[in-house]
Amino acid sequence: MNKQEELKGWHSFNLGTGNGTTVLELVAAFEEVSGLTIKKIMGPRRPGDVDQLLAIADKANTVLEWKTELSIIDMCRDSWNFV
Repeated sequence: MNKQEELKGWHSFNLGTGNGTTVLELVAAFEEVSGLTIKKIMGPRRPGDVDQLLAIADKANTVLEWKTELSIIDMCRDSWNFV
């Protein structure tokens, strides 16, 4: 089966760097690129909060031959500059 035959129909792909990012790391990245301080309120876990959420990009790497080249800082910078 060739790549085009594999991709017929609908597919979902997880895209990510393969490296986890915590909420605080993401906030710090946005603060770095924006030059702003983001107010943070730390509290207890809420009912339904998950321990971990992962985006394993193996399918994208294999089927699409796609791999992340940029970092979370790059993503935050692009998002900030888009606004």
